[in-house]
Amino acid sequence: HALSVVCRCRGNLTLTCTQLNPRRWLNLQEYQSKKLMQESGVAVQRFYVADTASEALEAAKRLNAKEIVLKAQILAGGRGKGVFDSGLKGGVHLTKDPAVVGELANKMLGFNLTTKQTPKDGVKVKTVMVAEALDISRETYFAILMDRACNGPVMVGSPQGGMDIEEVAAKSPELIFKEVIDIFEGVRDDQALRMAANLGFKGPLERQAADQIKRLYDLFLKVDATQVEVNPLGETPEGQVVCFDAKINFDDNAEFRQKAVFAMDDMTESDPTETEAAKWDLKYIGMDGNIACFVNGAGLAMATCDIIDLHGGKPANFLDLGGGVKERQVYEAFKLLTADPKVEAILVNIFGGIVNCAIIANGITKACRELELKVPLVVRLEGTNVHEAKRILSESGLPITAADDLDDAAKKAVAAIKK
Repeated sequence: HALSVVCRCRGNLTLTCTQLNPRRWLNLQEYQSKKLMQESGVAVQRFYVADTASEALEAAKRLNAKEIVLKAQILAGGRGKGVFDSGLKGGVHLTKDPAVVGELANKMLGFNLTTKQTPKDGVKVKTVMVAEALDISRETYFAILMDRACNGPVMVGSPQGGMDIEEVAAKSPELIFKEVIDIFEGVRDDQALRMAANLGFKGPLERQAADQIKRLYDLFLKVDATQVEVNPLGETPEGQVVCFDAKINFDDNAEFRQKAVFAMDDMTESDPTETEAAKWDLKYIGMDGNIACFVNGAGLAMATCDIIDLHGGKPANFLDLGGGVKERQVYEAFKLLTADPKVEAILVNIFGGIVNCAIIANGITKACRELELKVPLVVRLEGTNVHEAKRILSESGLPITAADDLDDAAKKAVAAIKK
């Protein structure tokens, strides 16, 4: 499996071929991430979660903090500069008055928040996090991640936190520090102290930061993470070391023993088509074009999208069936593709190594008949049991256009739309 399950307190996701996986991205809200950290003894701001304005007001009173931060809980980044359809500006607000928290929550909960990363109509806010606001006197960066080159976990840190770490690495590589962790031994005291010193913590704060580093590693192991990134790992004027924001990547292969974590998956903001596809172990990503792609293998699917584009067409989606596909999955995939009103043609491109082409052919004919397919269908099959598959299609009596290779298939699919 490629690493494909991500939770983050804020920010967006970027697709790459290696990230495509039958499973969906694991989406956790900020308060859920902080709760996992809290349970492992990691220092985070005190916080409560509220679903109503009255609960938010009570939470603010219980905090009894000098200053309170109220955060709308959505998965998209850019909340602070977002706008609600209630007229309220900003999904993150600071106040010293608990009564104001209730008023603000009343303008957040049940309303759509639009940011640079949400759909144009925004995302409905159903939960807010009421947290103690802490001043940050200094920001650092710290992460633990699996590194293939080191055959195990590695700590990476920098005294330059609160900003893009890639930018720091490019401009000031001498400020990036790395410690390889022995997976059997764990983080040694000397390693944790050395990293804390490299991050710029001094005096009693050095020991405190080292303790947080060890606790973060405990979390890393406990939840089967592939990455725990804290940015910033901050220092307060009162002499506390606090994890202010974090991103956690989980290993989807460990879902069987991380049921509590995966049960927290928030699907309310996910694309419903992608969610439905995941139920059938299909990798689906919607795109803006009008030629639906039905392919096995991530690399072949990406190549199919490219060749459609090369011949003047635009792919409507990325859909990868995977290797162990069954006839029912083929049928469900066609249901997803034909439900998209943008789709004007379907291109099937199958190279059967593990996949039996006859299973694909049977699924295609069943789907065409039961769904009463109304758009042109171009099919290119090659590999295991391909002759039987072509016989099934040719004897079906259905208007299916056969293609000799991928290039031929792309040309025919584009031409079918032009007709």
